[in-house]
Amino acid sequence: MSARPAGAGDDMIACVIQRRTESTNRVLAGAEMLLAGLFSAKDTEMDTKLDLLATAVEAYGARVVGRHVQRRGVSHGGADKMATPFSRRTLLSAGKAREVADACRASQVGAVVFANPLTEHQRPVLGEMFGCTVLGREDLFTPGG
Repeated sequence: MSARPAGAGDDMIACVIQRRTESTNRVLAGAEMLLAGLFSAKDTEMDTKLDLLATAVEAYGARVVGRHVQRRGVSHGGADKMATPFSRRTLLSAGKAREVADACRASQVGAVVFANPLTEHQRPVLGEMFGCTVLGREDLFTPGG
């Protein structure tokens, strides 16, 4: 297998990554943040994953003021659905999304950072619900970021 030669496409990708990193820096620097995530009930590394995410957020100069976790597979019948989101629009259940939104308003946070990857549709929906910027873990762990 041969390596693909560097070209204009690589420059465009690097530019997008740089813009995304600069945007993340602006959102997080000095802000108070909430962490959120959807985890399988069988995930024994949930706390470790959230701690890693908190460390990454703090490296950008933000301060974590709360954590909100939705567990999947705890209730009867949920075990078959552990890998799927509660909602395609919000990732979380309606009740958990309201809980996070209430916490955002009460704490006046600058952003919520999800431990999960988010779709381009989920970001604006959650941002409107929460009244702040919503980021996924991929925004913190971009190459060169």
